[in-house]
Parts: sequence; structure tokens; C-alpha cells
Amino acid sequence: MLVVVGSDHAGFDLKQSVIQGLKQQGHQVLDVGTDSTAAVDYPDFAEKVGRAVLDGQAERGVLICGSGVGASVAANKLRGIRAGLCHDTYSAHQGVEHDNMNVLVLGSRIIGTETARECVHAFLGAQFTHEVRHVRRLGKIDALENKFCDKAS
Repeated sequence: MLVVVGSDHAGFDLKQSVIQGLKQQGHQVLDVGTDSTAAVDYPDFAEKVGRAVLDGQAERGVLICGSGVGASVAANKLRGIRAGLCHDTYSAHQGVEHDNMNVLVLGSRIIGTETARECVHAFLGAQFTHEVRHVRRLGKIDALENKFCDKAS
């Protein structure tokens, strides 16, 4: 699978480890930065990851910041992105199976390296179930986006 990965400065070290794990598992990686621990703004990388998914450059995305909260909030501002902050494997796979999550967000100051890699593996191994109840709920999420989000993007 082609996976886009991005982080701010706080997530840089974990991003490097996640990329290494993805490559070891045979995935292709599109790294959209950042390229160091120099201070940067997480919304810039949330946009890069989200756009790569929306534009079809990658099938799914992984986004990392210090807590994961800011990056999650920012990524979810892109219409069509369903980013979930997960620090356990259950949420990582269930978010895809039930909510069709397309971006996994991790907090580098919250999660350990091996758990992060396991979450990424669970996220990428999961598929949306297409069960009627989940499709209905996603339709309601789409309706909220259409009702409250600016359509000019």
C-alpha cells in the first residue's frame, strides 16, 4: 500500500521509526516532512497528508504531532478526511472498519515506538465493513460537512 506520512517537529523521530516499519512491511511511503526537529506548524503537515490522500497520491495517511490532538483537529478540516487519533490497536482498526478512517493520527509524546508501529499495522490491515449502520452514519457525517463546512476549498 502507498502510505503518506507527515509530522511536525515533535513527531519527527517517531515518523522516522514509523517509515522504517512501513518499508519493512513492504509498503511504499510518501514522506511529506518535516525533515528535522526544527520547530514547524502541524497544520501545514496535516494539510499535506490530507491532500495526498484526497488527491489519490496515497491510499491512507499517518500524521504525527506531540499529542496528536492538534494534527487531528487540523486534518479533519479537509473535506473528505476522516482522521482519528489512536493510541491503541483496537481503535486503529475499528476506526477503519466502522468509520472509514483514512488518516491515523499519533501523539509522539503519548505513545511508544512499538505501540505506534502496531497501531499503524492495525490501521493499514483494516477495511471498511460497508455494514448498513456504518454507511448510514457516514452519510450523516457527510451531511454535516455539507451543512456546516465551506464548500470552496
